[in-house]
Amino acid sequence: MAETVTLYRPVGPKELDLIRESGWRCFPPRLPGQPIFYPVLQEEYAVRIARDWNVPESGAGFVTRFSVGVDYLSRYEVHEAGGRQFTEYWVPAECLPEFNDHIEGLIEVVAEFHEAQEEAPAAHG
Repeated sequence: MAETVTLYRPVGPKELDLIRESGWRCFPPRLPGQPIFYPVLQEEYAVRIARDWNVPESGAGFVTRFSVGVDYLSRYEVHEAGGRQFTEYWVPAECLPEFNDHIEGLIEVVAEFHEAQEEAPAAHG
């Protein structure tokens, strides 16, 4: 079995639905205006994005985890995003179908975050 790297991808509910529809096997195509797919190397970094960006943007954020072969990933550079502790691959959108073909096993959800629900005021009788 080939050596793999564990990667993380923070997603919102719509993207998670599309991942689920794929049988947990691939990420959906990028939308217009999204030329790069950014899988990250640290779970903590993915948690921060899911919690601090996806939740305010769409009401929920999820952290997915998956593995990709080292040999395939070697064609992409690792980029720092605000420091050495936050790194990610930059995969051009047109390469995402091929990237999906190199995911080993299934994509899984390892964390989820939701908007805090305000408590309803108690009824007075």
